[in-house]
Amino acid sequence: MPKDKKIYIAGHNGMVGSAIWRTLSAKGYTNLIGATSKELDLRKQDAVQEFISKEKPDVIIDAAAKVGGILANNNFPYQFLMENMQIQNNLIDAAHRLGVEKFIFLGSSCIYPKFAPQPLKEDYLLTDSLEPTNEWYALAKITGVKACQALRKEFDKDYVSLMPTNLYGTHDNFDLNSSHVLPAMIRKFHEAKLNNNADVVLWGSGTPMREFLFVDDMANAVVFALENKLPDYLYNVGTGEDLTIKNLAEIIQKIVGHFGNIIWDDTKPDGTPRKLMDISKMHELGWKHQVNLEDGIAKTYTWFLENIENFKEVKYS
Repeated sequence: MPKDKKIYIAGHNGMVGSAIWRTLSAKGYTNLIGATSKELDLRKQDAVQEFISKEKPDVIIDAAAKVGGILANNNFPYQFLMENMQIQNNLIDAAHRLGVEKFIFLGSSCIYPKFAPQPLKEDYLLTDSLEPTNEWYALAKITGVKACQALRKEFDKDYVSLMPTNLYGTHDNFDLNSSHVLPAMIRKFHEAKLNNNADVVLWGSGTPMREFLFVDDMANAVVFALENKLPDYLYNVGTGEDLTIKNLAEIIQKIVGHFGNIIWDDTKPDGTPRKLMDISKMHELGWKHQVNLEDGIAKTYTWFLENIENFKEVKYS
């Protein structure tokens, strides 16, 4: 991939998009473009068509999405379904109609059935029912995967979908009403530490198992897909290793330096029992993650502390 190719990163200010931008810049790519949500509403088809027509990117990387944890997905099912479909479908269709040569679509491991065999293989897509707490987001992402697959099949487009496991890292969302489990834990333990090591209440039983990938590793996977023509339409991206939510909490508690109790509220949902990705397809092509979980959490907590003044909802009592 020539370093002067014009690359549009949708969602370039988000956790994943900003990591992709940093990684591409570090590798010498000089023609990166982005647009804020105020500059371009990706939910509006005409606006997206006009933007792509004007900018004429050679590559589109779709890191834009409406995302959130169990609480947000449960409370706003229509928005998670419709807005994600609008965003991705507008981008994919504009890319196709306007001759964009390469498209990289980013999804989520939640596209796979709730009780699919572990580890999750790409072939398990659409073989059973989804996890109810995030099926709206998952359904939207599945349509994006299938749209890219259809374009590959019908028009021989170099459009590929990457399905990351649970991502975390710098520039993450630490709002307790909409964040995912790992950044939410960082914030809860930090606030409890400042509140005389108060007890921390966490959702569920702590027994579900989850896999986590540092966002810079995900960015490297995107660059790998950019610089290579991948032979298939769908690839899992992860570490191939998981742990219980309880073990995750204990690691975060230690890194943050909290010495209070952890209380598990088992009246709250656990979500999918386990979501471990089979990443053999990416490994066979030559990509592997580099950052281990403890180092990644430590980097994330450092960034949280450095940017804590930007988190308006943070309150110390």
